[in-house]
Amino acid sequence: MKINHQVVVFDAANLAEESAFWAGVLGGTVDAEDDWHMVLVEGKARVGVQLARDHLPPQWPDGERKQQVHLDLWVEDFEAAHAQVMSLGATLLQEAADSPEPDRFQVYADPAGHPFCLCWIARSPLGS
Repeated sequence: MKINHQVVVFDAANLAEESAFWAGVLGGTVDAEDDWHMVLVEGKARVGVQLARDHLPPQWPDGERKQQVHLDLWVEDFEAAHAQVMSLGATLLQEAADSPEPDRFQVYADPAGHPFCLCWIARSPLGS
């Protein structure tokens, strides 16, 4: 089987809000149809948003409506990425934990309530 490209698709009751959020995060544009929006980055499909009028957001981490899928977005500059997603309408769900490991992540929800993580490698100070 040959797969030409893949797209993660989110259900949302508010297509405009959800697709604008992901276009802002990914630095893309929105190609909007009545019940479907595609977020394009450099002309390539990256995220789809499908109209689901009865969509209820998952309750992360321990609700009745469990998370079914999430994105891990590895970023170079965590502070800038955090500021950007928050300005676009993200909700912080869980702050990064202190850890001796270099990998860090912080959990957010997009405007429709889908969890996603900003992930980064914590750099140790020079000389340590």
